Amino acid sequence: MRVEDSSHRSPQPCGRYRFHAVLLRRTHMATCAFVSFRLGLTDGVSVVATQWMRAFESIGFEVLTVAGEGPVDHEVPGLAIDADVGPKPEEMAAVLDGVDLVVVENVLTIPMNLSASAALAGALQGRPALLHHHDPPWQRARYRHITELPADDPAWRHVTINKLTAAEMGERGIAASVVYNGFDTDPPDGDRRGMRAALDVDDDELLVVQPARAIERKDVARGIQTAEEIGATFWITGPAEEGFQPTLDALVTAARCRVIHRRAHDVNDLYAAADLVVFPSTWEGFGNPPIEASIRCRPVAVGRYPVAEELRALGFRWMDARDSIAIAEATRAPDPVSLAHNRELADRHFSLARMQERVHGVLADAGWLP
Repeated sequence: MRVEDSSHRSPQPCGRYRFHAVLLRRTHMATCAFVSFRLGLTDGVSVVATQWMRAFESIGFEVLTVAGEGPVDHEVPGLAIDADVGPKPEEMAAVLDGVDLVVVENVLTIPMNLSASAALAGALQGRPALLHHHDPPWQRARYRHITELPADDPAWRHVTINKLTAAEMGERGIAASVVYNGFDTDPPDGDRRGMRAALDVDDDELLVVQPARAIERKDVARGIQTAEEIGATFWITGPAEEGFQPTLDALVTAARCRVIHRRAHDVNDLYAAADLVVFPSTWEGFGNPPIEASIRCRPVAVGRYPVAEELRALGFRWMDARDSIAIAEATRAPDPVSLAHNRELADRHFSLARMQERVHGVLADAGWLP
């Protein structure tokens, strides 16, 4: 999960009656509802879901959004991660009435609101649904005891964001296709000078950026240590969540470098401002920043979490987040050949067109093309 993409789809919220009116007015097109805990925000699932929505629209679907939080077509408070009471199955069934296909973003994968998961699973029983899995419970220590998820039904199809999760689901009797996240591989140039001025960072000041939320598995301590080792300012862009704020406060107090904790409103400006991107996570379901940094020809140091190794196997020349010598050298004198190599690989494997091809293949195999 991330916080830095500013190109989110931002439909205007509307109530239930307007939602159904939209469906009635558009019956000439196949409708697809995206359902999640939250959509249209800056977390990683929202960012990836936005790209999927664009893919579905290009394929010919009319896309509608349903979530517990965010600027969506239909807000169901019980779907929110922190909801005290989940939605009733009949409420979910009413919301999805008339929809041809439902895409579920993580609600039937990660147990952040089990009552909402149960209600949605009941409403989708026996009807076409594509479950987009980001974080199955066994991949998080605090959720490993949960066995109710991922949910399954003969009418559904499953997609994971990496090969590791697809294999683990197969071991549990659930067949899944793999669709890697897609990216704009020809983004506009960011405003380096303007972004650095907004951060009060001088032109000749080294800036290390960690585009991530401040939570334990992001290893913020390693990101700060990297900035200390090369005499740079450290900027972390995401909010402190999951009770991490006291730890972050302690890390900032003890830091031997300047630390900036502030959101970036434009992802292109973020990467333009950076001299080095660090992503020292110990676990990620995917991890968008290394790909985004590669697209923008920025040096990037990445942790050795399992999916990073899966992506490295494609040929990326990312530095190890704990290789202080290589990081210092690459920051002082970036290697243009390696940066160009990483960019070419990102374009080849992770373009929006490549992602759309994979999504199209899944829909065609299921017989769900409009």
